Amino acid sequence: MTTAQNRHDEVNEAVKRLVVLESRLSIPPSEVADDEPLNGNVLRVNSLGFLGMLVRLEDELDVTLPDDLFAGTVFTTVADLVGVVLRAVEVPR
Repeated sequence: MTTAQNRHDEVNEAVKRLVVLESRLSIPPSEVADDEPLNGNVLRVNSLGFLGMLVRLEDELDVTLPDDLFAGTVFTTVADLVGVVLRAVEVPR
């Protein structure tokens, strides 16, 4: 497995774990589909919870999520959030 694939898996797992935690669910993060809506029938992530998740992701993944990454971005699904975080981790520090 490549380093890029490892990083993708790490980010995907972290995001899913945090959305499950934020939604107060008792399911394994692996059961959350990439196309699962962040605020739908399963997950319930509100705007305040979303901000908290971003802070926890920065800490957990040792990455900075710059404000300009979010400009014009709509977060509808888990994959949307994973994609933005991956863009941040791919930027050299």
